[in-house]
Amino acid sequence: MYEGPVQDLIDELGRLPGIGPKSAQRIAFHMLTMDPTDLTRLQVALQRVKDEVKFCELCGNVAADVLCRICADLRRDPSVICVVEEPKDVAAVERTREFRGKYHVLGGAISPIDGVGPEQLRIAPLLKRLADDVVTEIIIATDPNMEGEATATYLIRLLRSFPGLAVTRLASGLPVGGDLEYADEITLGRAFSGRTNVG
Repeated sequence: MYEGPVQDLIDELGRLPGIGPKSAQRIAFHMLTMDPTDLTRLQVALQRVKDEVKFCELCGNVAADVLCRICADLRRDPSVICVVEEPKDVAAVERTREFRGKYHVLGGAISPIDGVGPEQLRIAPLLKRLADDVVTEIIIATDPNMEGEATATYLIRLLRSFPGLAVTRLASGLPVGGDLEYADEITLGRAFSGRTNVG
């Protein structure tokens, strides 16, 4: 639709998750009018992410060194591991300030339609972490969608073979302020199965 570099920029922006064609176009034209110093800062930030950010050798979280800050923190409880799909999920759990254990990032979820099976996930490194008998609990915190549920089910079956290991799943249910009629079947079903005694 547009010529040369402008269309190339729109196309590249449109490949980012959550950015549709109109958003890509809007961002591209905003970038054309940006102050050159702001654009340079953006370029430098993108290049630094590519050059400097690594993934933790132990858990798979984003890191500036061999280990992420959580794995390197000796105050964290090494006996409890929270298994999540992506590094952004680590940040979400950390914001709650409720969890003081360690993490394991799978790098995605089982999705046969996208060609992602258990072999493409970081499941083997998780099993390796269980070999030293330090870990007493695995908390499965995959997304409450079809792919996350498939991944959780697979992990639960796999981890049953470890004697003395508690395998738990994050409770999920209805959001505060939500209406029952808008809840999907999985959320509503999990809300029923995870109900607690109040009387």
